[in-house]
Amino acid sequence: MNAREQVRQKVGQLPHKPGIYLMKDRFGTVIYVGKARDLHKRVASYFQPSRRQGWDLKFNALVDAIYDLDVHIVRNEAESLLLESKLIKEFQPKFNIDLRDDKNFLLLKINLLDPIPRFVLTRFRTEDGALYFGPFVHASSLRSTLAMARKKFFLRGCRAFLPTEQDYKHCLYANLKHCTAPCIGNVTRDDYLQQVRAAVEFMEGQTGELEIQLQAEMEKASGALEFEKAAKMRDALEDLRRTTQKTNPFKRVPYSLPLSIDPEKDLAELAEVLGLSGKPERIEGFDISNISGTFIVASMVSFRRGRPDRSNYRRFKMKSVTGQNDFASMAETVRRRYTRLLREKQSASSTAEGRKDEEVVNLPDLILIDGGKGQLRAAHEELKALGLGHIPIIGLAKENEEICQPGVNEPLLLSHDRGALKLLQRVRDESHRFANTFNAQLRLKKISESILDDFPGIGDRRKAALLKKFGSIQRLRTATVEQIAETPGFGGRSAQELKSFLNARSPVPPVAG
Repeated sequence: MNAREQVRQKVGQLPHKPGIYLMKDRFGTVIYVGKARDLHKRVASYFQPSRRQGWDLKFNALVDAIYDLDVHIVRNEAESLLLESKLIKEFQPKFNIDLRDDKNFLLLKINLLDPIPRFVLTRFRTEDGALYFGPFVHASSLRSTLAMARKKFFLRGCRAFLPTEQDYKHCLYANLKHCTAPCIGNVTRDDYLQQVRAAVEFMEGQTGELEIQLQAEMEKASGALEFEKAAKMRDALEDLRRTTQKTNPFKRVPYSLPLSIDPEKDLAELAEVLGLSGKPERIEGFDISNISGTFIVASMVSFRRGRPDRSNYRRFKMKSVTGQNDFASMAETVRRRYTRLLREKQSASSTAEGRKDEEVVNLPDLILIDGGKGQLRAAHEELKALGLGHIPIIGLAKENEEICQPGVNEPLLLSHDRGALKLLQRVRDESHRFANTFNAQLRLKKISESILDDFPGIGDRRKAALLKKFGSIQRLRTATVEQIAETPGFGGRSAQELKSFLNARSPVPPVAG
């Protein structure tokens, strides 16, 4: 059975449910991501010859390039929009254009630590101590619901971070009695916070009472033949339901998606070219990532039956290696990984209730090192020292995709259209991605570390107390000594010292020109 016949067979088994479909080329690369209310009907339309005459050149090129497909079922349209956008940004398919930019769906944000908190719309979630709701697919419905919430709970809608009496004079919300005007002291901050917290519960989905009220008003207006008013109530009710509709969070791309048309065939071919006794059911791949000898980390990814086994991925920070030494880093990583597995095996064997060794240890059938002979030699020596020299291990060098094997002088070269090589490339690329992601996370964390770390004598507890009270370094800079002194762990003297410290490290203002 060729690839096209396999695709058509898959299409015939698709369910009549909403979801996302991913089209892939012969290399397993995602080339198009689409959404459908009915997966079976939508995907089947791509392979109907009667429709082909009406397609443009781009669409014909897409269909000709399809060698495999996969689907992900969702519950509703909102989920399909969110997941489609996420997958397009993740895979960057060459046949997608509409959602390929960096636009994000709207979020609703409020920081309860602000002097007078307010709801604002944003497209980015940051670690600033604020509460976030969303993302919301329907921007117009969100804006309508937010206006409804402001009116219901008498909340401010002005843009000023800290509104003054001058702002109040021009405030439409106060004039319409839609705001209790905390800016001029009409209510205390504590009273206003109670209004805000009620609105937060409302945005979290506790809208049953208002839905009943809107439904009753709509029916009353309709009965009185006030159809325009009834239509407004209907639209408001629909906006409310669409905004508070629950969706599944998509925190990461579903890595259970198959990456090959026939992974079993690829495994059999790999066993044949490497001379293995059987198909490598479990493959573990290693890679090292560092930037000029700093943030040296390693990754280990696991593939089971030719597909990513994400739950068994592991990350390592180097403990014994200083400076840029990929060979030593690879040796440490392999040593730590398999020392731990052997220890788990011994622990399970000595425990009567312990699971079977195979379930605990999960020793791989093949180890793949991202690198050439040097990294391979370092890893193989560690395996032999642990008594695991019998486990097949290879290296895959990037430049010419050379497969290195211990004790073999000449590297093995496979044609780039061989399924065995594509499988090794997928393992190598995934370990490379995983290592680089970990390295980037550490660098970002270091860059974003609080300036408070440089303040003499501060510990994690006092730093956390400051950030909890003020929410951000920017707000802490504007605080008075007295306000800082109210923070647990600070007195008048330490508050003054911190204030002087922050003032000395304030951002330098730009020079007027």
